[in-house]
Amino acid sequence: MRFTCEKSMLLTGLNITGRTVAQKSVLSSIEGILCQADDGISLTGFNMETAITYKIEAEVSNVGACVLPAKLFGDIVRRLPEGPVTVLVDENYKVSIRAGYASFSISAESADDYPELPDVGSGRSVRIPQEALKDLIGGTIFSVSENQGRPVHTGVKFEVEDDKISAIAVDGFRLARRTYHTEDATGMKLSFVVPAQGLKEVEKILSDTDEEAAFTLGAKHIMFSIGEATLICRLLDGEFLDWRRVVPTNCPIQLTANVAELTSSIERVGLIVSEKYKSPVRCMFSNQVLLLRTNTTIGAAEDRCSIIGNGKELEIGFNVRYLADALRAVPSEEVTLELTNGLSPIVMTPVDDKHDFSYMVLPVRIST
Repeated sequence: MRFTCEKSMLLTGLNITGRTVAQKSVLSSIEGILCQADDGISLTGFNMETAITYKIEAEVSNVGACVLPAKLFGDIVRRLPEGPVTVLVDENYKVSIRAGYASFSISAESADDYPELPDVGSGRSVRIPQEALKDLIGGTIFSVSENQGRPVHTGVKFEVEDDKISAIAVDGFRLARRTYHTEDATGMKLSFVVPAQGLKEVEKILSDTDEEAAFTLGAKHIMFSIGEATLICRLLDGEFLDWRRVVPTNCPIQLTANVAELTSSIERVGLIVSEKYKSPVRCMFSNQVLLLRTNTTIGAAEDRCSIIGNGKELEIGFNVRYLADALRAVPSEEVTLELTNGLSPIVMTPVDDKHDFSYMVLPVRIST
């Protein structure tokens, strides 16, 4: 196998695929990167859960395949001079790497033992702008559960309907939903749950651009196609929470707040709250004012934030981090705060129809 390509392109591919190379495995081949030279170069990292393949334009003089040592090969390419890189792999899997005056010789492995990637099939793909998919993931993934007792909730549920795509995440204490309204009808109705770990890798590949990404649903796996990168990961099985039934509607108290101002107030009173010194933030919703207070063994904090509306002196406690996480995910400058009573969750919804989201945080019981 012999090919020549630009260092920058090769390094980009190694950085992306290297994130799904297995760290330690009884199958040594997946601790490396599969390199296939044919019509250009294809690099693959696969940890038996998630696979990323990245294609690179290259001048290929001899086709072939091998498994390159991921860390060593990546370190070498990273330190090569800029410009074209030539890689030659002989029949004994001795690898020669040349760029400018620099040259290296390392060993590779046969690609024969590298496992086949999961077959997603050739179903219809759903296309969506990269920035929209990035918003769906980033706006919900922080709410996935870490409790392995309910594996299905350690992922994000996607619902594809005729003219919209929704992402939902829950962890038993909060819920996050973001919805993207498509310009063209998808013509499909799909529902599936993608593991958070796979989505984190998808999010890293996505760009803030209107260039399209696509995802294709298989029987047990899903494939995301983003530019020159392809990611395949397994789907999660199980019964996901019926989120439509648990999110309160028609809440009697509806207030409007500036997202940046409210986030700043919550983060300030949360400075004395930590994993070691936990305490809820007390929220007193009054007429045009929200009073926030918290008290731990290391001190106390209090702040006020202007709101629009009358909270009728409703006092309710919340986990300060959950409130802050939800507010940081709100895509608008203002947000509607929907409340019922001191034992019901707070729901954050849009003030207009430019966005479609809901963030719910359950209350924490506070001592009187």
